[in-house]
Amino acid sequence: MILLAVLFLCFISSYSASVKGHTTGLSLNNDRIYTLTYSTEVFLDKGKGKPQDSVGYRISSSVDAVLLWRNPDGDDDQLIQIKMTDVKVEDVNQQRGEKSIFKGKNPPKILGKQNLEALQRPMLLHLIRGKVKEFYSYQNEPVAIENLKRGLASLFQVQLSSGTTSEVDVSGNCKVTYQAQQDKVVKIKALDSCKIERSGFTTQNQVLGVSSKATSVTTYKIEDSFVLAVVAEEIHVFGLNFLNIIKGRIVSKQKLELKTTEAGPRLIPGKQVATVIKAVDPKYTAIPIVGQVFQSTCKECPSLSEHWQSIRKHLQPDNLSKAEAVRSFLAFVQHLRTAKREDILHVLKTASQDVLPQLVDAITSAQTPDSLEAILDFLDFKSDSNTILQERFLYACGFASHPDEELLRALIGKFKGSFGSNDIRETVMIVIGALVRKLCQNEGCKLKAVVEAKKLILGGLEKPVKKENTKMYLLALKNALLPEGIPLLLKYAEAGEGPISHLATTALQRYDVPFITDEVKKTLNRIYHQNHKVHEKTVRTTAAAVILKNNPSYVEVKNILLSIGELPKEMNKYMLAMIEDILRFEMPASKMVRQVLKEMVAHNYDRFSKSGSSSAFTGYINRTPHSASTYSLDILYSGSGILRRSNLNIFQYIGKADLHGSQVVIEAQGLEALIAATPDEGEENLDSYAGLSAILFDVQLRPVTFFNGYSDLMSKMLSASSDPVSVVKGLILLIDHSQELQLQSGLKANIEVQGGLAIDISGSMEFSLWYRESKTRVKNRVAVVVNGDVTVDSSFVKSGLEVRAESEAGLEFISTVQFSQYPFLVCMQMDKADAPLRQFETKYERLSTGRGYVSRKQRESLLAGCELPLHQENSNMCNVVFAPQPESSSGGWF
Repeated sequence: MILLAVLFLCFISSYSASVKGHTTGLSLNNDRIYTLTYSTEVFLDKGKGKPQDSVGYRISSSVDAVLLWRNPDGDDDQLIQIKMTDVKVEDVNQQRGEKSIFKGKNPPKILGKQNLEALQRPMLLHLIRGKVKEFYSYQNEPVAIENLKRGLASLFQVQLSSGTTSEVDVSGNCKVTYQAQQDKVVKIKALDSCKIERSGFTTQNQVLGVSSKATSVTTYKIEDSFVLAVVAEEIHVFGLNFLNIIKGRIVSKQKLELKTTEAGPRLIPGKQVATVIKAVDPKYTAIPIVGQVFQSTCKECPSLSEHWQSIRKHLQPDNLSKAEAVRSFLAFVQHLRTAKREDILHVLKTASQDVLPQLVDAITSAQTPDSLEAILDFLDFKSDSNTILQERFLYACGFASHPDEELLRALIGKFKGSFGSNDIRETVMIVIGALVRKLCQNEGCKLKAVVEAKKLILGGLEKPVKKENTKMYLLALKNALLPEGIPLLLKYAEAGEGPISHLATTALQRYDVPFITDEVKKTLNRIYHQNHKVHEKTVRTTAAAVILKNNPSYVEVKNILLSIGELPKEMNKYMLAMIEDILRFEMPASKMVRQVLKEMVAHNYDRFSKSGSSSAFTGYINRTPHSASTYSLDILYSGSGILRRSNLNIFQYIGKADLHGSQVVIEAQGLEALIAATPDEGEENLDSYAGLSAILFDVQLRPVTFFNGYSDLMSKMLSASSDPVSVVKGLILLIDHSQELQLQSGLKANIEVQGGLAIDISGSMEFSLWYRESKTRVKNRVAVVVNGDVTVDSSFVKSGLEVRAESEAGLEFISTVQFSQYPFLVCMQMDKADAPLRQFETKYERLSTGRGYVSRKQRESLLAGCELPLHQENSNMCNVVFAPQPESSSGGWF
């Protein structure tokens, strides 16, 4: 009895895992015509909202399916003819009314006569056990029309038993899971597994990247081994990670429903399917069922030269702070990606000098073989007459969103050649380092050009031919962040001279936690505690920052805390401020610091009451549940109260991903002679120097020198001016995502997200011996535009959704030092300017004949500016520096 029960359960389970009847695939009855209705529709929106707010279209028809041949040796080997008739195209949104682009147009007018004829020609489908063996159609049919036929034919591919398998259909070779029940089969296609050749690229950094999700579910209702109804739904959703207003959704649906069956033609006899196909029509040819690529031609688009003429006024230097400049830049980059080398060169050679730098930004950002060839032909690196253009080209390469090996190979070739400017030569190597990192992040570390670049960078540090090149190679390694370069950085950090040692230590600061091992921290501890030699304050404090950032041990934290009180005065104050900032901002090291502070020897009034002007502070610019923007400002002074280093950082975090948005470091040394002060220990012989170094979007730029040497300092103080020195200025393609989708309906979809900004970072230092005051200023001004564009194209009708956000913003850091009294008065200010935020949404439908429908929405808001808070001591000092002047009590002249 138990055995019978077990057999019964096994029978029931196997029965419920497959459809009643055939257990393989669909089977058509002999001598019958199956008449069905078919429709495929697609609509676009932002993911939420009412259906009437979307744009899209529906293609519908009648479908006749006939069994032409069945293999006499097996019922599951069939040849089916499928024919579409009575084709119609209409709006998904039925409320469009008179505004409908299809109003008053019949199918031949909408599709075109040739397209309609091709769509209504019958196709053949060879099925073996429910799976497509071959797909047959006629040669030279329009690719877009063939794709629609592929989309319909793919619905006839189904497995009537549960399980997971790989299938080839219009979407490509995809992993598919079937869930079979009594009279129903659910087919779930893993779209992210589909292998199909499609162009596309994306930004590697997740903060600037695009997240997407795709689902595909097809439900079959089965009776007598054939479909009563098929309903398929495919959804693609995308969104920009750091700006959730840039998003969109594509919904594609297919519906196939059986209407009637009636008597049809008799089966064609034969054992070989090829013979049968030849008997039906010898013009049939086997073609892939996988969707093929096609490009719609633009009939009224301007030429590249005409486009440039229309936008060049927006790219004048005085207009770069406006969002309109960035909009023009992004549109021109898109056009450049389809342009030929000769056309690009023509625009370069005819452009005026004032807009050439912006044109170089755009051409380099296009990142195509033609644009690279054109710009390299145009620029002459052997000449020092156009260094601005050369620098703009190189920085655009460094910010490239998806660089390839050819770009790196071109820069290596240039580096081995001769240069008119040594600054440009250094910049080439620094940018090579940035490209190495980006290619390695994209699994390109083993590419020949990357291997050669690594050898150049590491070889330049292992066996330097010229001592003055060491700084250049360290900057390149600071960009490349090669794990194999860490021993070299440790060597230069511990044994190098002041500026070299500091640069090597700051390079270590950029490595991720797993690379800062105990061995690395041993060296950094020796540097901080000066076990082997005396180091400058900038080197020691950077070494301490690296230790505290990378899982410091109890002993390491304790030794750093115990050192406070034994350090030079301003370094004492700086280290104390760093520890307090870690605790206040709840940084990862805060737990270990709190444990150590339980010991009275480390936590006492004497240690935590050190005076001075140096400071370190971290705060939030913006914070949401899934993202945060932070700023940090730390300033280190010499014992005489003169600025030694100021460091301003901005980071963007999304989940576990981060982006070093910007870093501006102003360094000064050897200025004690100006006020007859005594230099700190280890800094007695430093030359007078001031300069600025910047990191922008994870790329270290070439440092800028304000003055070098006492005579240079005096000449610049006497000649001049407090005019700012530009660190970086230009147009940057920051976000760059392009994705081509093959929808299972046969339609083609494209997702494009581009974000650009016009940026101007400048810095200045002002000295007044008369007023005994100095000021440093760092200005960041940006105009930002982000475009999200999703389209669905059938070649004869196109629907699109465009979403755009734009803003202009500014951030200024000012440090004022009054040294008319001692201790010096120091006030730091960080001002964030008002930032307008404008949002645009455009939906459209357009026929290839030109008729279109457009809907536009706009929204504008203002993000109020403010002075970002720093520590309380700074606020008290600023109240003294900028104390209000007493008002006169007399209202008269005397």
